[in-house]
This record gives sequence, C-alpha cells and structure tokens, in this order.
Amino acid sequence: MIIGTFIAILCLLGMSAFFSGSETALTAASRTRMHQLERDGDKRAAKVTTLISDREKLIGAILLGNNLVNILASALATTLFASLLPGAAGVAVATAVMTILVLIFAEVLPKTYAITRADRMAMSVAKPISWLVAGAAWIVTVIQTIVNFTLRMIGASAPDADFTAEEEIRGAIDFHHFEGGVDEADRHRLVGALDLKDMTVEEVMIHRKNITMLDGTLPSGEIIRQALKSPHTRIPLYQADDDEIIGILHVKDLLRAVVQHKGNIDGLNLTELLREPWFVPETTPLQDQLDLFLKERNHFALVIDEYGELQGLLTLEDILEEIVGDIRDEHDVPVQGVRPQSDGSVITEGWVTIRDLNRATGWQLPDEEAVTVAGLVIHEAQTIPEPGQRFAFHGHRFDIIRKTRNQITGLRVAPMPDEPEDD
Repeated sequence: MIIGTFIAILCLLGMSAFFSGSETALTAASRTRMHQLERDGDKRAAKVTTLISDREKLIGAILLGNNLVNILASALATTLFASLLPGAAGVAVATAVMTILVLIFAEVLPKTYAITRADRMAMSVAKPISWLVAGAAWIVTVIQTIVNFTLRMIGASAPDADFTAEEEIRGAIDFHHFEGGVDEADRHRLVGALDLKDMTVEEVMIHRKNITMLDGTLPSGEIIRQALKSPHTRIPLYQADDDEIIGILHVKDLLRAVVQHKGNIDGLNLTELLREPWFVPETTPLQDQLDLFLKERNHFALVIDEYGELQGLLTLEDILEEIVGDIRDEHDVPVQGVRPQSDGSVITEGWVTIRDLNRATGWQLPDEEAVTVAGLVIHEAQTIPEPGQRFAFHGHRFDIIRKTRNQITGLRVAPMPDEPEDD
C-alpha cells in the first residue's frame, strides 16, 4: 500500500512536470518560426500554431490538468505521511516534502528545460496537449465564463490593447540589437523600412534649391552640353520661370537622338525627347510613393505644395536611402549645403533638411517638428532669430550666421561637449 502510494505520487509529479514544461514551451515558442515550419509542411508546427492561436483555452486546459495532479499528489502525500507519523506531524512533513518536490521537480526544472529549447519541445508536446485541450474544452469554457463575469464585477473586464505586428517587430529588432545579435547598420535598415509609412515626401525630397534644372529656351546644343556636364540622368527643363516645368530630359533619350543624328546636336528638336513631368503632393506618405514608383515604373517625381508651386524632387534612390543608408556612386557629390569644419562644427544652409544633416554628420537631431535646420531653430526658439544669436538645444549649439528677410540662410552647428558631473 505504501509503495503503491509512493509510486502514484511520483507519477503525478511527473505529469505535473509535463504540464509545467508544456505551458512554458508553448507560450515561449516563436510564432513566426512555427508559421514558417507549417508552410514547409511540418504537421507538428501546424498543431503548435493552432494551440497558441487561442492562448486562453490552452492555458486554461494546462492549468486545469496541472492543478488537478498537484492537488491529488498532495492529498496522497498527506494520507501517506499521516499514516506513518502521529498527529499533525504527518501533515506538516507532507506539506514540506511536497512543496520542495513540486517546486524543484515539477516547476523549476521542467520550465528551465523548456525555456532553453522552446520551439523543439513545443512541437514534441503539441499532440498530447491538443488532446487535453479538446477533452477539457467544456470545463475551460465554464471557468472562462466565471472568470469573465468576476472581472466585469470588479470593473477589470477591458483587456489591454495588444501590440501591433509592427510594434512586435520593432521590439524584436531592438531586443536583438541590445543583445548583440543585430548590429547598428542592420538595425537602421530594418527599422528604416518600417518608418516609411510614418514619413512624407516632404521629409525626404531634394529641396528645389538643390535641383539641377536647365532653361528650355536655350539653344538645343547648349542644353545638351549642360546636360552632359550634369551628374544626373534625368534633368527638368523649365521655361521662363523655374516653376514652369515643361518636361524631363533623360540622358539616354538624348544619347539615342544624338546617335541617330550622327552627332549633330545643334539640329536636335529637344521637345520631342522630353518626358512628361510627374507631380506629387509634398504630403504624400513615403510608403505610398514607393508603391507608386514601383507600379508606374517611374523613378523620378517633382514635388509640389498645395498651391502647385515646385518644392523639390524625389527619386526612388532617395526612398531606398532611407532604408539602406547613403548610396553613392562615382558621380555623386557630398550633401549640398553642408560644409564640415576642422573644429567639428558644420556650416549649413538653412534649407538643408535635418535628415540630410544627420546623415552627413551622424548626429541624431529630431525631425518630428521641423523638416529643415532653419525650421528646427525657429520651432525651438519660438522666434525668428537675428544673425549673431546663439541657441543651444538637443545637445548642439546653433549660431545664426546669415538671414534674408525672414529666412535663416546660414548657420553654424556644433555638438556641445558633455558637462562634467558634479562631485
């Protein structure tokens, strides 16, 4: 009788360990990995995916089984020790022994094992746990009904908002970066792809002052010579006013025409070569513009404001640079309007975007409230400053160098040295 009870207690502790380990493995299993394995035809991974899709029922069934075997094992142990020891001593010894056995062998040990190999163990226990979930479904439903009713009674029925898929991905990237599994460059690329939907064309475009444009009223030979000197393959042509864009000249179209005319550039009719300009609003989300570029098979767009005035231009490369970082070739030039100085400061034009300044210097100036460096200073200073004024914010010093009317046209920006800590 004693040996049979002892064996029953050990069997119940083994079942408790199984339930504890299964709970940890299934809740810690990677849903993305299980989804991928399921797509590859792994039936065990498919069962895991089905189980963790309804975590409430899964946890309810496992806890039901775990508590049942733990209580039964404790009852048998109490009966066993009460028959061996007189009075309350048997109950006290049974409580102490079962607490130690359950804690070590039915909780800590199986959960430690499961957390270190969650995916593999989850697939191993998925089949028997699915039987448990199916068999205990009606009991779990009754328990969930009682729990939900109790939560409503105490005013705690509203569930916390779940993390979105994007937030989960960002958290995983930041976590693995902190752990050293993802380096800084890869982190910027991964997060950069997620940031596109939160950015607009205005934040990435090349400012109109930096656009290379040609006067369409010039003789064709002069236009061609200037176009060939440009490092760009697509060049807007304007007429009378630089806001009046009459078309886009593509260098490849130009070279084909030159070859057909056997090098006679003065007799070319450039009007026939011009491509129709594509205008997009400056408020267009960057992700939407990327989709349009891919759909229309066009890599070049002119950016206009709500009044139809030209504000800048945007290329597919500009969007890709937000993901992969700066893309340079043998024809590229450094960021225009930014001149690094020997003392670590930077002299920049006011129209330079904060993102371009950060990219050229490696700084982390915020661009949530303003797009350009001048806009950032005006936003922080809450006034239009005068030349000679100095401001300090976001760990940098801003010296106003030039101003034209109400526009800041020149600044010197330098990081401020860290102040020594007070003793």
